[in-house]
Amino acid sequence: MKDLIKQLELFLKSTNFDRGIRIGVGIVVPFGVLYLLGYSQYAPAVVLGTFLNAPGDIPGSFKRKVNAILISIGLTMVITAIIHLSKPFLPVLFVALAVITFIISLISVYGFRASLVSFSGLLAMVIALAVPKETVTEIFAQVALMGLGGLWYLIVSLIFQKLAPKKDQNQLLSNTLQLIGKYLKLRAKLLTNKNKREEGLKQTFVLQSQINDKHETLRETLLTARKRSGRSRYEEKQLLIFLSSIKIFELIEAKHLDYDTIDGIFGERKEYLKASKKLNKKMGNHLIRLSELLIQNDKIPENKILLAALAKANDIITEYINKVKLPEAREGALVLKNLYDYQEQLLQEIQAIRKVMANVQDASKISLKRQNSTQFLTLQEYRLNVLLQNFSLSSTMFRHSLRLTIAIIFAFMLGVVFDIQNTYWILLTIIVIMRPSYGLTRTRSKDRIIGTLIGAVIAVGIVLITQNVVVYAVLAFVSLIFAFSLLQLNYKSAAALITISIIFVYCLINPDAFEVIQYRVLDTVIGSVIAVLANYLIVPSWEVNNLKQVLLNALKMNRDYLLATQALYQDPSTNKLPYNLARKEAFLAISNLNAAFQRLTQDPKSKQKEFQLIYEIVTLNQTMISAIASIGNFMINHRTTPASVEFNRLMERIAKTLQMSFDCLNTTSSMVKINEESIEDAQDKLLDKYRLLSNMRDENIKKGNTELDTETLHGLQEAYLIANHMNWLKSLSENLEKTTNSYRVSIIDNN
Repeated sequence: MKDLIKQLELFLKSTNFDRGIRIGVGIVVPFGVLYLLGYSQYAPAVVLGTFLNAPGDIPGSFKRKVNAILISIGLTMVITAIIHLSKPFLPVLFVALAVITFIISLISVYGFRASLVSFSGLLAMVIALAVPKETVTEIFAQVALMGLGGLWYLIVSLIFQKLAPKKDQNQLLSNTLQLIGKYLKLRAKLLTNKNKREEGLKQTFVLQSQINDKHETLRETLLTARKRSGRSRYEEKQLLIFLSSIKIFELIEAKHLDYDTIDGIFGERKEYLKASKKLNKKMGNHLIRLSELLIQNDKIPENKILLAALAKANDIITEYINKVKLPEAREGALVLKNLYDYQEQLLQEIQAIRKVMANVQDASKISLKRQNSTQFLTLQEYRLNVLLQNFSLSSTMFRHSLRLTIAIIFAFMLGVVFDIQNTYWILLTIIVIMRPSYGLTRTRSKDRIIGTLIGAVIAVGIVLITQNVVVYAVLAFVSLIFAFSLLQLNYKSAAALITISIIFVYCLINPDAFEVIQYRVLDTVIGSVIAVLANYLIVPSWEVNNLKQVLLNALKMNRDYLLATQALYQDPSTNKLPYNLARKEAFLAISNLNAAFQRLTQDPKSKQKEFQLIYEIVTLNQTMISAIASIGNFMINHRTTPASVEFNRLMERIAKTLQMSFDCLNTTSSMVKINEESIEDAQDKLLDKYRLLSNMRDENIKKGNTELDTETLHGLQEAYLIANHMNWLKSLSENLEKTTNSYRVSIIDNN
């Protein structure tokens, strides 16, 4: 019960509920004011303008948010006017529907915010079909009032933002910490749970994509929020939490262990890994609790449990050495020590977040050069050229736009031929649930139908109990607020609440509620079926055929990241910023690859060609970026020896292999040549360096010098990490080249 109350509190304090209230106020206030002034006939158009222009109001930079709403207002007004003026001429109306649907849906190529503006335009098109306006005067009055409604919503949005200026950022930070906490706990399971690793790795793909999406939005919001006078103390705090969240995420990524090596070293001695596993879980839970406190503003929990778990993880290293004995225990001890160092760094970043949230005075000092910070922003291009480049069947968005246009025209024709009473409900269903990918469309279709049925059953029950119009009005308003609040969290529940709201609004106009419910359910089913069939049959866009460009980008960014890590080893002070930029781009590229793989899993089984091969390619890319991050992280946090000739030679070899994979996938001839003899010699010399240090340590132990100084320990750690990770990266790059070649032969060459 206590947990349920906490979850309810978090929801009511969330920006999702805030957005629902915002839309509710935007709708109710003009309706109530105009009704009281005796101008109730103008209220529907103003309310419609408010409703249509709300989608573009999402977290991000202030400028982009305002621009999105203003563009949305202009677009919805123009589209509404065109549809109303075309209605008397059926052939012209068909052409208008086709052109508007295709062009407006194609706007989504400009990113997520643009896709929401596009959605507003498509909604305006469908609703214009439902609103009866005959004369030119009526049409332009409707358009003007809709514009006023849109501007009113913009004012409401700005007022809410003024009242709670940092609520969006806090919610984003909270969601990010929660996802990272879950990710850390999942990684803990992978350490010892050998039988469920493949399933766990697939879950990490989803979390990685979600975390990267949150970080991108936070970059846009926080790094562009700096005013000329500098950041406020509160903005400094948010930025510090954001930067720590990035470091934690990158540390987790850097510790993607070679599980085969772990299994080989520890075998039946997995109990020595349990302390590290337990510490990861506790840190994950602590991050989740901190994420809740960003919303709740409650007391920060003590960190004694975390410190005790860290001490236990350190003690287990000594326990392992005493049990297994040196030199046999050395390799396992170094693995445990590297794992401990990584977890100690994680805890330091968690402590940094705790200090910021506890308002510790010296925790709000940060130095981040503006010219450096802006380099980490991913800027969306809005040139016309971007749109023109997508005028091809090879473009996923072009196919989606074409598919959606055909589905809309077919549904509208169906309504005309069979004289369907509310054809616009069918069109509305298609627009709301139809997505570029088949899997997401099918899922949303199922959720939409189930949600509509649930909403209809609840509405029927209420109608049977009471015929009170006041009850209908209150329920319509409340369900609408909660529907918008849940739209991003639970689409099925949102669909049920939207159905309830629509039914009660119609009940206020038309007393025959059961007729409304009947048509609502039937039209939703028809629209859902059309959307799913259109995605499956009309220029289908199966993810297996769309992976090439995503894979190419992942290979390129992995190679750039590898070379940036090599440069970091040469001169850490000069090359840290280029390294951080390359790391960010590589993480984004792998996130896009993971998201593409998730879409692939949602396609029909018959369309998942070479699924295991693609899974292997995704896993190899993921493992490679983590191995590179592991080397880079060690260099940043330890004093290292100068990079050896052998290290550089192996780095160049791995980079060349990645280039060969890129050229193979890009169906271009590779001019890269590799001297295998010199590579094997480099591998041996790196291993010899570790063996030499290891033997020297054994000799010292024999002489009675059992104390291990920090310099020797770091030297052993560095030699072990570099030797093993370079061999690991070489093996990964070679396997990646083989699988990439198989992918090209099996899929690209056969298309």
